[in-house]
Amino acid sequence: MSMDDLNKLIEGGAETPNIDFKGTCPWDARSFAKDVLAMSNIADGGRLIIGIAEKPKGVFNREGVTVEDKKTYQIDVMRDQLTKYTDPFVEIAVYFVKDTADGKDYVIIRVEPFKEVPIICKCNDQMVGLTAGGIYYRNRNRRIESALVSNSYDMRDVIERAMLKMRYRALRIGYQLPPINDSDVVQSALDKQMAHLKGLQRERADL
Repeated sequence: MSMDDLNKLIEGGAETPNIDFKGTCPWDARSFAKDVLAMSNIADGGRLIIGIAEKPKGVFNREGVTVEDKKTYQIDVMRDQLTKYTDPFVEIAVYFVKDTADGKDYVIIRVEPFKEVPIICKCNDQMVGLTAGGIYYRNRNRRIESALVSNSYDMRDVIERAMLKMRYRALRIGYQLPPINDSDVVQSALDKQMAHLKGLQRERADL
């Protein structure tokens, strides 16, 4: 990835469902897990750009990543540590970009979208907002953030994409699938997932 590619990602100066900015920080699977989970469940996945700090009034400053923090982004270690939080495994890649104009370094973590089934959180950690069994998403019905799916629109998007991907896989390996009423299948799955989500929310309220 070149600096031109990075500039294209951040030229809007605002976070999106697929783009999240963070100031310089060392790799910590615990603090990154929720964002990785959420981006893996949206169309096209996403990118975490480290070295862009948010200032008051929503202004983002290109501060770069310190040498010490940059050294902590070791892809094999990162992948191993994320297995504690994600089911199934999430595909990630790491890119290092240097701005030749000022010498600042940036780290980009590319999170791939799930291949067939949504990525589910395996670990309970209320300190960082993780709930085992929960499906995380980049919510769009309010300020963009990584959080548990909280509405039927987002849940429907996740289920529909999973259903289509599994259907395509079945066709690729030679299965002949009968026609189905997609809306009925999605609605049934949606009802089950929303009931599960409400149960998780009640459990959290009781803690």
